[in-house]
Amino acid sequence: MRLTRLPIEAATFIYVLFYIPYMACARGLSTTPQPGMSRTLSGLETLPAVLILGSSMILVFVVWSGWYRSANQARVMGVSVPWPRWSTVLSGVGTAMLLFTVPLSLTFEGVSIPFMQLIMRGDVLIIAPLVDLIFGRRVRWWSWVALGLVAVGLVMTIGERGGLNLPPLAIATIVIYTIGYFVRLAVMTRIAKSGKPNELEAYFVEEKLVATPLAILMLAALTATPLAQGADLKWGFVEVWTSGAMPLIAAMATTFFVVSIFSALILLDPRENTFCVPFERAASILAGIAAAFLLSWLLGQPAPTNAELAGSVLLIAAVVLLSFAPRWDARRRLATAST
Repeated sequence: MRLTRLPIEAATFIYVLFYIPYMACARGLSTTPQPGMSRTLSGLETLPAVLILGSSMILVFVVWSGWYRSANQARVMGVSVPWPRWSTVLSGVGTAMLLFTVPLSLTFEGVSIPFMQLIMRGDVLIIAPLVDLIFGRRVRWWSWVALGLVAVGLVMTIGERGGLNLPPLAIATIVIYTIGYFVRLAVMTRIAKSGKPNELEAYFVEEKLVATPLAILMLAALTATPLAQGADLKWGFVEVWTSGAMPLIAAMATTFFVVSIFSALILLDPRENTFCVPFERAASILAGIAAAFLLSWLLGQPAPTNAELAGSVLLIAAVVLLSFAPRWDARRRLATAST
């Protein structure tokens, strides 16, 4: 069975299955010293190796799967090679913004994984119907109801915390993440949801040709700056490869590779963004809840709060609604047509 024909529910299940260890590894590296090390690692110290290893795996996958043949082609020194279109270049820039904000979001001291997941995913759920409306796509009632359920869960969690109360870098991470996702969704809606044959594979290849090299280059450029983060990144580019953290970083890179594929399969489903985005967003939040419980059990870290658990229940309800409501509507239409 081709991956692009996988039902959205199956893609979501695999996404959650691999996102849980990704989050657990990221949080574990930032809170627990690894073998042979006397300190924990910041998100910026682990990010370069994760991106380099993960992007190498993506490159092998697009060649092995043959997806590169679906991408736009250009002649370079007499050889035909995949070449991104201007629209996928723009999407790649947005995705690069996501690549370095997601790992950072898991490493802020005093801020739980579920809380950051709810905030960042909630922002995207708000812009999803706006993108659909901008591009003239119909937003059905069940998508609005699911959006409302997620919004309620978001408000409950923020209320229990007494407001955002986040460090400046965490706020900047959320803002950059939201902008990047808006850009990416806009391009997805215009191109990858067109229904053309093999457009999903073409979009995935072209976007990754831009996103991962750009994210790595941006991080490398920061190592030459006087900013404190530059020292962390320099360690992450040079010294990380011989550190005791490499087993967990390799695991992060592998799960990052799998998650990036199935995230694209969910978001590039031809249905409206207000249907697809809650699937992907709710799945990531549920993975965050599971990862938090896993870390609580293994490392004694704080477990999710009651409000975070209540929010996860609402998210499950949203996913169930998004899964079954379209089928109920299709059956109703069929019954009406037959009579």
